[in-house]
Amino acid sequence: MDDFVREGETYWDGVRNYQARNNLRAMKQGDLVFFYHSVSDKEIVGVAKVTREHYPDPTAKDGDWSVVDLAPAKPMKQPVSLTRIKADKSLENIALIKQSLLSVMPSPRRSSAASSSWARPSCADAAPGQAAQPNNSPSPKKRLSSAWPFSTESEA
Repeated sequence: MDDFVREGETYWDGVRNYQARNNLRAMKQGDLVFFYHSVSDKEIVGVAKVTREHYPDPTAKDGDWSVVDLAPAKPMKQPVSLTRIKADKSLENIALIKQSLLSVMPSPRRSSAASSSWARPSCADAAPGQAAQPNNSPSPKKRLSSAWPFSTESEA
């Protein structure tokens, strides 16, 4: 998350799964997303904000792929591990648990991660949005590549 905060804003590219792409396209400007490390630590480390809705992925050579722009919003005071998420019975049916290989996923509206006990004390400003999990690939404009994010839908 430190690199992301230093860079300020980036785009999330490399999504090459149709279901994940459609979930990415559902993100709206202003949505908050959980920043989840999927490869190394498997934990939520912060919250980011969608600053630009989907547009064509500049790294895609073929196909109809999209990116969104994200800016860091707030780091978690304490990272939230996948083990802790799995232990929360109210989250047992979320896509992160059921479809862990999907890189962008919604979660049920009323059992959102932001309403879970671990989210409130960890990141008081974290409201439901979409979740995305970036990696740390360098580029002129730091890019987020496909990974396994944890997301929620906006509350009605």
